[in-house]
Amino acid sequence: MITEPCQSRVGNTDCLSPEHMTKLKQIMYDYNAPAGTRLYWEGDPTDKLFYVKRGRVKVTKATDDGKQLIMYMFQDGDLFGELETFHTSTHNFNAETVEDSLIGIIQQKDLEVLLWQHGDFAIEFIKWMGQLQRMTQNRIRDLMMFGKPGALCSMLIRLSNTYGRPFGDGVLITTRLTNNELAEMIGATRESVNRMLSEFRKNGVIDYHHSLIVIKDLDYLRNLCHCENCPGTICRV
Repeated sequence: MITEPCQSRVGNTDCLSPEHMTKLKQIMYDYNAPAGTRLYWEGDPTDKLFYVKRGRVKVTKATDDGKQLIMYMFQDGDLFGELETFHTSTHNFNAETVEDSLIGIIQQKDLEVLLWQHGDFAIEFIKWMGQLQRMTQNRIRDLMMFGKPGALCSMLIRLSNTYGRPFGDGVLITTRLTNNELAEMIGATRESVNRMLSEFRKNGVIDYHHSLIVIKDLDYLRNLCHCENCPGTICRV
């Protein structure tokens, strides 16, 4: 049985004050992006940031053999992009809308002016960059340290923090994901994810409700992936 409620979902801009979020939104321009729109490709210049006003965006990494690994799933209230430094650089990932979305686009030159004008905003922005970097580090940890079962356990916890709501004695993940999508999130095959989920269900760790995953035993997942109890702003997809 699950021992703690799922965390409330928050956007990844919680480190920015309401005042500074208002300033950031003032320099955005809106872009209506239908499902399947590529916001950027690997190798494109990193001269913009993106803010999800409505919808969902997946950020992926392509492998040499044509497979893809889902690195992030961003949704309402999330800011993303790859402005590690304010020099000429290129994207390491691809970004694509999963559903019809409204995206706020921030030009690098406009962001630089805002950072120069407001030192307190610059400090908060550095915190946001560090938060996104830690998310990437944790994803690499999941993939490298505890094998595919550990990576799947960690991903289920992240999904519960991002899309979960209390449901009976468990947590219902309210977004429907295929086993192939789960496989792409942890660098596994669909068949191996099928087997692991079947084993979890057999052991009472998860169940299903109208094809949605219900997590019944969060402690089991945490123990298997050696959960470090990261805050919800980090432990999310």
